[in-house]
Amino acid sequence: MDRRSAFRFMAATAAGVMSPSLMLRASERSFQDSLHQFSDLADSDGEDFWHQIRQAYSASPTLINLNNGGVAPSPRVVQEAVEYYSRLCNEAPSYFMWRILDQGREPLRQKMAEIAGCSAEELAFHRNSSESLETIIFGLRLKAGDEVVLTKQDYPNMINAWKQREKRDGIVLKWISFDFPIEDKDTIVKKFVEAFSSKTRVVQITHVINWNGQLLPAREIADEAHKRGIEVMVDAAHSFAHIPYKISDLNCDYWGTSLHKWLSAPIGSGLLYVRKEKIKNLYPLLAAADPESEDIRKFESLGTRSLALEHAIAQAIDFFLMIGAERKFNRLHELKMHWADQVKSHPKVKLISPLSKVFSGAICDVAVEGKTPAQLSEFLHNEYKIHTVSIDWENIHGVRITPNVYTMKSELDKLARGILKFADS
Repeated sequence: MDRRSAFRFMAATAAGVMSPSLMLRASERSFQDSLHQFSDLADSDGEDFWHQIRQAYSASPTLINLNNGGVAPSPRVVQEAVEYYSRLCNEAPSYFMWRILDQGREPLRQKMAEIAGCSAEELAFHRNSSESLETIIFGLRLKAGDEVVLTKQDYPNMINAWKQREKRDGIVLKWISFDFPIEDKDTIVKKFVEAFSSKTRVVQITHVINWNGQLLPAREIADEAHKRGIEVMVDAAHSFAHIPYKISDLNCDYWGTSLHKWLSAPIGSGLLYVRKEKIKNLYPLLAAADPESEDIRKFESLGTRSLALEHAIAQAIDFFLMIGAERKFNRLHELKMHWADQVKSHPKVKLISPLSKVFSGAICDVAVEGKTPAQLSEFLHNEYKIHTVSIDWENIHGVRITPNVYTMKSELDKLARGILKFADS
């Protein structure tokens, strides 16, 4: 495929001209070859590549979406796949779901393992981070008096799940609280280690704090925990397919993520990782035939669910591979710095997220002195039609700005003008 054909392929896909049946029935090799040929354009065309990525999404022409951290849109190729598989299922649900599509989970599991950096026998497909992480929280064999270390900046669903175990089972929650941003690994690791005791059984590490994008040194914390016989659980909702790493890099025992965030998979898709030797003793959230099985598939006993959503994850993986993990991360960080550099010198503007690549990616919070986060978020929406979210959580108060790969620098220029105008008002 030459350069002109590659652009034509992507444009046709973006515009929805290619029918899903034609596209999805084409060989996997042909589809991947087309994507990889297109990705080569980035080496010579620079910003043109990202304009083409924009066209691969059905981004609103009237609203600038800078809350991709909540849930990210899927590119058109993923949307088309969901629609195709859904129509196929509805031709004869029990036949196409259980005899055809259900057989595709194993190739998908293997494909996911390749980008996740672990064995396929350690991955189970779920619907979101909360389901995956609560499978871990409620499946661990903890007893009264056992301690769990976590932070007040963790995600509410995880905090509430641990509080339920505290009330139900008498476990002890040991809380850490941070004043972010922090760009020193030792400071963060030390605080975790100081909370460990001889009774600590589990530590929860939120890899990227959802409130402000702070990246925690998960590997260093995990190493210290394992020295003390403490199991390690990682909330990777905002790190997977955002920050370049493999699960094996983290040295964790349990891990969960939402695929509809940074992988741009269908909304309502997630992933659970359990280290192979830990599977047997972790109970599934929904009962399986053998709760002590050593097979990761015991965590997928969800009953009837959307196999269309599950199968379309494969197209999201292809799209991710077409861009490339490092290229994507570099772009996301570049987008953050593009607007942050324009506002950070204003005396009333405060950035409450790390700016360094070592401690952050796309997410950045901004606050304006004398104004509430809600006021800034409302101003940006009313005056510039920019969609953001205001954050008012433990020691973190600001407006979270989260671009994605389809975000254009011109949109972030408008954001910067809006913040400066608000700060001067």
